[in-house]
Amino acid sequence: MEIKGRVVAILPEQSGESTRGTWRKQEFVIETTDQYPKKVCMEIWGDKIDEMLPKEGEEVTASINIESREWNGRWYTNVKAWKIDRDGTDSSAGPVHNNSVPEQPDDAFDDDDVLPF
Repeated sequence: MEIKGRVVAILPEQSGESTRGTWRKQEFVIETTDQYPKKVCMEIWGDKIDEMLPKEGEEVTASINIESREWNGRWYTNVKAWKIDRDGTDSSAGPVHNNSVPEQPDDAFDDDDVLPF
């Protein structure tokens, strides 16, 4: 699932210790650009915070997972961002990963290397 909007708030980073070790969580709020804008609080966990945390004011598209869990008779819902695409043209907005394959020169392969299938 994806949500597109502008980052309106970056909340303080949270961290702690659990039986699995040290954990880090960073929450941020996106306001959608729909006819009736909605604000959605999302979270990023662990090392992904350093890799993809957007800046306030950025236009982003966040790929998310929504999960609910029950504790003591109450239900809690988390919106976890696992990928963030920056829609703006500001290159200083954060790390940009170019996943394209570089073009090979025409003479990079010999005809002898071509397989028949």
